[in-house]
Amino acid sequence: MAAKKTGAKVKKEKAVPERVEAENIEEIIVELAKQGNTPAKIGQILKEKYGMHKVKTFGKKITKILKEKGVSFKKDIDFVKEKIKKIEAHKSKNKQDKRAKIELTRMIHLKKKMDAYLLKKQN
Repeated sequence: MAAKKTGAKVKKEKAVPERVEAENIEEIIVELAKQGNTPAKIGQILKEKYGMHKVKTFGKKITKILKEKGVSFKKDIDFVKEKIKKIEAHKSKNKQDKRAKIELTRMIHLKKKMDAYLLKKQN
C-alpha cells in the first residue's frame, strides 16, 4: 500500500529515441561542439531539440565521442580559471566590492576542489 500522495513507482525503460540513429547523433554532437558548445550545453540541446535525455543509451558519453572525433572542447576547470581572472581584474579596479571578494573566494575553492578531483581521477 502506498503512502498518501506518492502512489506506485513505475520503472522507466531506457529506450533509444526512434527519431535519431547513432551515426547521426555523433555528427550532431561534433557539429554542436564546433559551434563552441560545451559537453553540458550539447546535452541540453539534444534534450530540448531531439528529445534525447541521455546520449549514453547509445553506448558512449558526449566527451568520449568528441575525443574519438578529435574535436577540442573546453573543460569545466577552464571556465573556472577564466572566471577567477575576470573577478580579479574587477577587484583590482573596485577594491571595496565585498561581493566580488566573496565570489573570488568561492571560485578559488571550487578550482581547488576540481584540481583535487582531476588529480584523483588520473591516479
